Amino acid sequence: MLLAALAAPSLRAAPAAPAACPPGKLLPECRVVSYYGNPLSKKMGILGELPVEQMLARLEAQAEEWRRADPATPVLPALELVATVASPTPGPDGRYNNRMPDALIEKVIGWAARRGWLVILDVQIGHSTVRAEVERLTPFLERPHVHLALDPEFDMPRGIRPGKRIGTSDGEDVNVASILLSTIAARGGLPPKLLIVHRFTEPMLMRRERIRLDPRVQIAVVMDGFGTPALKRKVYRVTVRNEPVQHAGIKLFYKNDKPLMSPAETLKLVPPPLVVIYQ
Repeated sequence: MLLAALAAPSLRAAPAAPAACPPGKLLPECRVVSYYGNPLSKKMGILGELPVEQMLARLEAQAEEWRRADPATPVLPALELVATVASPTPGPDGRYNNRMPDALIEKVIGWAARRGWLVILDVQIGHSTVRAEVERLTPFLERPHVHLALDPEFDMPRGIRPGKRIGTSDGEDVNVASILLSTIAARGGLPPKLLIVHRFTEPMLMRRERIRLDPRVQIAVVMDGFGTPALKRKVYRVTVRNEPVQHAGIKLFYKNDKPLMSPAETLKLVPPPLVVIYQ
């Protein structure tokens, strides 16, 4: 009797997986799966490597792989545009970065908006400041589906050109961005803003314990290094699991990861990433 009862199918229906994110919700209710790069460069990432329609179709197919791997978590595709690109030369204002023209940013926002996707504007500081670069992007960040990423790799001290060594950001730099995003969200009555912080070494984010959380901002630290799965798991433990801030993320490299981790493999990370970026 007992064996028969155990073998019999349950009469209780499995809980239905949510088809989409609740209105205005991102993390942890959903998973963001993003393509990274810049349409002006074939070397910066998948966002600029392929013709637009082919790239968008590939992102949708990639997002569908994540839906199949974790049916309980809705997936939101996103385009992460490097909107401020670090430069080895100072330029006329000494910022050591190039701000992408508004027309280019609008174009990428349009690609995403037509599909109900997110946009993440990535900032490579150079010799500028977080405040200056984020304030410049405020008109775009005032839109509900546009979010922000900081790339400490290119946050350089005076006297060091971007690309000469790996840069460093401080927890207080993250706070500056968070406060600006929180103000934008409060002023516009917007849902919480996503703030991504890229990281693949310990010094890339100093004094992370000083980062202050805000209900209007959701912070995700994204492990940004490439390599073998074993190496990526190790770096993920060091930079994400062992030094948590709020939410976890990882970047996967189509060309440089040997081999590329599948969604099923990536979901075994602790904690499972809620932001997944492909470059």
